[in-house]
Amino acid sequence: MFRRVIIQGTRQFTSASRRGIPRASPVALPSIRQWQVALPNARLRRGYSTEQTTNTSSSEESKNGATPDTSEEPQPKPDQQASPKDTNESIKEAETLKQDLEERTKEVKDYKDKFQRAVADFRNLQDRTEREKKTARDFAIQKFAKDLVESVDNLDRALSAVPAESRTEENKDLMNLYNGLKMTEEILLNTLKRHGLEKVDPMGEAFDPNKHEAVFQVPMPDKEPGTVLNVQQIGFALNGRTIRAAKVGIVATAAK
Repeated sequence: MFRRVIIQGTRQFTSASRRGIPRASPVALPSIRQWQVALPNARLRRGYSTEQTTNTSSSEESKNGATPDTSEEPQPKPDQQASPKDTNESIKEAETLKQDLEERTKEVKDYKDKFQRAVADFRNLQDRTEREKKTARDFAIQKFAKDLVESVDNLDRALSAVPAESRTEENKDLMNLYNGLKMTEEILLNTLKRHGLEKVDPMGEAFDPNKHEAVFQVPMPDKEPGTVLNVQQIGFALNGRTIRAAKVGIVATAAK
């Protein structure tokens, strides 16, 4: 209210000064005096007023289009305790996250186990493939080697047909033929040996059913039972694998 009176008086005084009136009119003097008296009283009252003055100023500011200041509104305390509902929701959310983490951890473990198994299977496959390749390479000539074995047998028969007493200087041509056959057999055997094919002569060895074929048995008290005492046909092995068993005669086991 006092503000309105002051604003009206100011407007009248300003309009009068603009019109060139040097002094205030007699009508305006009492009003000015009232303002001078009312102004200290208003200041005094405003100093002691609390809620009423605040409400009045807020209403006047709202009438004048001003926005009330809300910066001094009470804010929630940061240490204010959460409600039981919020606490339960937080617990449920934490349990959900924990369960999801456990599931993800289990999935990672399963995938890791599958990956390790796949790597192990792949390495086993590589090793098995290498072994098969080596086996195929080592025994690729097995069929061919079996055919060559017969040629070696024929050379042995030809050399055996020449008796030792006939190998003299008088039979020079026969001696040269024998030496030629012997040299041919040695060259052939050396060539086969470079490719893994070797002769197996088990004379005097213990009988082995994987390498030997027993043709007959002879009881001999002075010899160990199962000992090879005669070789009718030599055997052959390709890279340690028997491709033809040697045909042998062995010492029979003594009857009880």
